[in-house]
Formats: sequence, structure tokens, C-alpha cells
Amino acid sequence: MLSVKEKIAYGLGDTASNIVFQTVMLFLAFFYTDIFGISPAIVGTMFLAVRILDAVTDPLMGALTDRTRSRHGKFRPYLIWLCLPFACISVLAFTTPDLTASGKVIYAFVTYSLLMIAYTAINIPYSALGGVLTADPAERVSVQSYRFVFAMLGGLLVTTLTIPLVDWFGAGDKALGYQLTIAAMSALGVILFLLCFAGTRERVVVPFDNNKSLKKDLQSLLKNDQWRILCGAALFLLIGMVMRSTLAIYYVKYFLQREDLVTAFVTVGMLGNILGCMCSTWIAKKLGKVRTYIRLQIIAAIISIVSFFIGADQWFMAFVAYFCWSFIIQMATPLLWAKMADTVDYGHWLTGQRITGMLYSSIVFFIKLGLAIGGALVGWLLAYYDYQAGSPQTSEVLQGIMLSFTLYPAVMSLIVAFIMRFYRLTEGKMTQIQIALNANQAVIKAQ
Repeated sequence: MLSVKEKIAYGLGDTASNIVFQTVMLFLAFFYTDIFGISPAIVGTMFLAVRILDAVTDPLMGALTDRTRSRHGKFRPYLIWLCLPFACISVLAFTTPDLTASGKVIYAFVTYSLLMIAYTAINIPYSALGGVLTADPAERVSVQSYRFVFAMLGGLLVTTLTIPLVDWFGAGDKALGYQLTIAAMSALGVILFLLCFAGTRERVVVPFDNNKSLKKDLQSLLKNDQWRILCGAALFLLIGMVMRSTLAIYYVKYFLQREDLVTAFVTVGMLGNILGCMCSTWIAKKLGKVRTYIRLQIIAAIISIVSFFIGADQWFMAFVAYFCWSFIIQMATPLLWAKMADTVDYGHWLTGQRITGMLYSSIVFFIKLGLAIGGALVGWLLAYYDYQAGSPQTSEVLQGIMLSFTLYPAVMSLIVAFIMRFYRLTEGKMTQIQIALNANQAVIKAQ
């Protein structure tokens, strides 16, 4: 069993990642439309283009990590190599230079592209690291639960501190406030990545294969039918999550008409995320990873549908519903990542090839694609409903925000639940696979 200390050290890596990821999810669209001054339609298009470009780099990064050899392992070294560049680029993305309208679009496109590429370069190895800390399927769920509790703690820092720090650092200048806030958070992220590197060890080691090629990796990947199911689930899951998370600020500011409650609203959601992650291991042991995941998606859809009927004056009920949705949706998240590690073992058993980095990165590709589509849909829908930044919104805009915040994400959760009905790597199946892999390893050592 892994020590609690190592699980915490691993989780700190996602605290660092989420300082940027949650800021992008929750604040970047609002920053671009209301602070930087870019139209929602352009923001939506930029989100789609940049995130698709970034997603294409994921399998390449996965292949690179699978071929990395160092005295620190395949995946851990990237944490120290890239933490500082990642922090610097994060600050640039939230910097507002004095440019023309077209210059602002170009600057946003370039810096956002660099930010997503840097995120990929450090997060793919970090994610794959979770699959080589241990070969025990039960421990993998525990590792991922720790990971996402600490990831959501990073998100909690973002939700509770961003707006107050923007006001404090900026002293009325929100553009400067965002820049200095991200600088402070990025500096903390560097420290956390270094602690993650120092506190973890790679234990599942596969001998380096000089005959490996990108073509062979892709052939092995495509034979893995359970990988394909996870890719589909990840895509639709992230579309719904991004739409709901990104629109939370718009929902509170314009529909509830309580801009003073924005920080409290997103913080309540983050607290729900943390508690959900903490309960993930317990419920998986009770019901099993697969059955639990499907049920949680259905419940999340029901909560989103109920949210549609909450009135603008019922802000307390809106808080309760958002907390419950966050709790349920994040209870499922560690299970998804634990299933990724199981899918690596399944592919190794099925094809004889272990491609940890490639498999993680390819699923992250679909996560990024979901991010791209979800973020683009938010921008396009706001433009379609004729959203005007900072102005009182028409009833049509408010109705559009409500539909996009509640019913559309509900549809995505139901699609995910349907897709996961075809996933069959249950606890019993994974025990059989581990026995077979261990037997093969014993044969290889004996030769």
C-alpha cells in the first residue's frame, strides 16, 4: 500500500495544475469578454481552435513520455523541467497589454495557445504518473481520490481568493489585478509541483523497448475497445462540465442579479467538489466503479434539470442545487481516472504493449476536445442570444443563460451514462487481468 504521505504529495501536483485549470474554467471567458474586451463569438471560436490545436499535441506528449529515460523515471522529471515555464506563461495569458482590437485578439490567441500547450506538457506526465505509483486497482482509486481532493483544494483557492485578490492587487484596475493574482498563484504552483516530484516514486516499470514506434503505439491503442468507451465518456462529460462551470458567473450576475454572491457561489460549488472526491473511494467499494459512475451521471442530470425551474429570486435554492451537482459530478471524477489506469493494464494484457503515456494522453485529448467544444458553445450561445457584456440583459439572454447552464449539461450527463453501459472492466475482471500480467512477468524473469 502507498503511504498517505505519498498520496498527498501526488495530490499536490493537481493542486498546482488546478490553480490554472480552474481559473481558465471559471474566469477566463469572463476575463476575455468583460475585462479584455473581446466579443463572445470570437472568444468561443478561439476556445475551440486553441483547444483543438492543444488536444492534437496530447498523443505526441504521451508518446514522448513513454520514451523518456532518466534516473528519476519516465514521468516525474517533467514536473521540475516545466513548472517554471508553465507559471510564466500563465501570467502572460492574464496580462492585458494596450493593443488595438485586432492586436488583442492575436495576443489572446497566442498566449492562450502557449498556456494550453504548457498545461499539456506538464499535465500529461503528471496524470500518467498516477498509473505507475502502484499496480493495485483498489489503491488506484484511493490515489485518484486523494488527487482530486487536492485538485479541488486548488480550485477552492481559486474560487475564494481570485476576486478578492483582483480587487486588492488592482485597487480598481481589474486588468492589473488579474495579472498580479495569477502571478501569486502561479508562484505557489511551482512550489507544489516541486513537492509532488520530491514525494512520489514510479514503481510500475516497463523495460525500454527500442522497437517501439508511434505507429505501433497507435495500433495497440486502437485495439483497446475499453479505451474507446472512456474517450467517448470523457468528451461528453467535459462538454457539460465546462458549460455549467463557465456560465456560473453569468448565471449569478445576470440571472440571479446577485453579483455580490459570485465568489460565494463558485466557492460553494468547489466545496461540493472536494466532498464528492472524498466520498468517491467509499461509494466505489460499496457499489463498484462502473455501476457507481453510471448512477452518478444520471443523478447529476436530474439535478441540472431541477435547476432550470429555480426562480431568479430563489438564490438559496440555486446555491443548494449547485452544491449538490458539484458534489455528485466530482464524486465520479476519481473513478474515471482510476478506470484509465485499469484500461492501461487491459491494453497491456490484450496486446502485450504497455503504453501508459499514450493511453492517458489520448483520453486527455478527448477531455481537451470536450473543453474546446464546451468553451466554444458558451461563447457562441452567448453571442446567439445577443449577450452584451456589462449591460442589463434581455429576457431572451437570461433564458439562454438558463438553458445553457442547466438543460444542455443535463443532456451531456445522460449521454455519458449511456456510453458507460458498455464499459466492462469491473473489479472482478481487473483481478483476472492482474493475475495474468503477473504470471507473464514471472515467465519473462525466469527466461
